[in-house]
Amino acid sequence: MTTGCDPFRLPHAPPAPGGRGRAHLLAALLSAASLALPALALASDAPEPKTSRSPRDAVEPKPAKESREARAAAGAKEAQEAAQLQSLSAKIAESLSRSRDARSSPTNGLVIRVKAPEPPAASAAPRPRPPTVTAAVGSHGATHGAAAGPPSGAGREAAAHGQGHSVHWSYSGEGGPENWWRLKPEFARCAEGARQSPINIRGGIQVDLEPIRFEYRASAFSVIDNGHTVQVTTSPGNTLSVMGRRYELIQFHFHRPAEDRVDGRVFDMVAHLVHRDPDGRLAVVAVLLDRGPPNPIIQSVWNSLPLERNEALAGTAPLELEQLLPANRSYYTYMGSLTTPPCSEGVLWLVMKEPVTVSTEQIAIFSRLYPMNARPLQPIGDRLVKESK
Repeated sequence: MTTGCDPFRLPHAPPAPGGRGRAHLLAALLSAASLALPALALASDAPEPKTSRSPRDAVEPKPAKESREARAAAGAKEAQEAAQLQSLSAKIAESLSRSRDARSSPTNGLVIRVKAPEPPAASAAPRPRPPTVTAAVGSHGATHGAAAGPPSGAGREAAAHGQGHSVHWSYSGEGGPENWWRLKPEFARCAEGARQSPINIRGGIQVDLEPIRFEYRASAFSVIDNGHTVQVTTSPGNTLSVMGRRYELIQFHFHRPAEDRVDGRVFDMVAHLVHRDPDGRLAVVAVLLDRGPPNPIIQSVWNSLPLERNEALAGTAPLELEQLLPANRSYYTYMGSLTTPPCSEGVLWLVMKEPVTVSTEQIAIFSRLYPMNARPLQPIGDRLVKESK
């Protein structure tokens, strides 16, 4: 007799007769089915058996993995470099745009910043224009004296040669008389003045002018060629008195031709004897030089001409200045100016009516140095000219 029950085998039972047997068989089948279904359910819930895989399928090959990582890293690096190139391109484009803008500007992109000069101290007052009547340095390097005393050394040479300026005043070319006023602000009077010298003396009124009292004596002297004329400086003590004032001789110099004219006549040369009073007022005696016998005073000056410009040479014997004056001391007089920069006005002019002679040879010596050193005539305007009867 079997004690176990196989769910896939029908239980052994004795046959039953008739219809009752069939019913019993059906019940047995149903019982067997009920027993088999849980087993089938258990079988379906069981895990699926793993199929065996080769090591190649289970683990990814290392070289392939590393290759993918390298490609990823290279891609990231390329993206970073592309971003940097894009940024650099933007900067270059901006720089080129600025350069084009700079080239199109009037200054080509160059900006010059100039530091403004500091204003003067509040206590510093502007320097006033010197009075014209105390005209200072100017004509031929202190030719017509100075308001506060005769200039010396570098001061005189600076006045004579316009130091600090690219163009010096002269008698022709860019530095000629028509351009004197352009060379320095203090030369403006050369163009703006209403009482300038020289003039053409004519139409003066004849009156009893007081005589000029000359007090000249034998004097030591020195000669200098200052680049504009030959100038003679004398020792102190030579004076003149006129119109209630006393003036002392500072120096005298020469021009060719004579600057002032008399009724249109041009003289060969002129000597200007420059005097100054204690207040700085200037008086210039003009001695007209006409061709004729030699002049002993002028010969003494020529004998002492220095070999170099701007180097004074002392004379070997005193000058008798009276011999430079004409015997007839009648004169013309008017108010004028220096005949060289700065053309200061307020100068008393005393032009001797009678000329003094100078030889052709003496004229030629000066002409070799200065063939022409005369300022052109200036308008007389409404000035009064007086002359001795």
